[in-house]
Amino acid sequence: MKMKMHKCRSCDEYTLQNKCPYCEGDLGVIYPPKYSPTDKYGKYRRLLKKQMLKTK
Repeated sequence: MKMKMHKCRSCDEYTLQNKCPYCEGDLGVIYPPKYSPTDKYGKYRRLLKKQMLKTK
């Protein structure tokens, strides 16, 4: 299964679900950023992965 991160267009929250869990707004697919050794979004990816594992 491939995980795709989404960003809510109304409240700007990130999620792996199909609808925003905060406001039930419209989601847009976030494409992966280019590789960077400093990876400033790694923290958010790890949090989302933990969230996804808890919901299973």
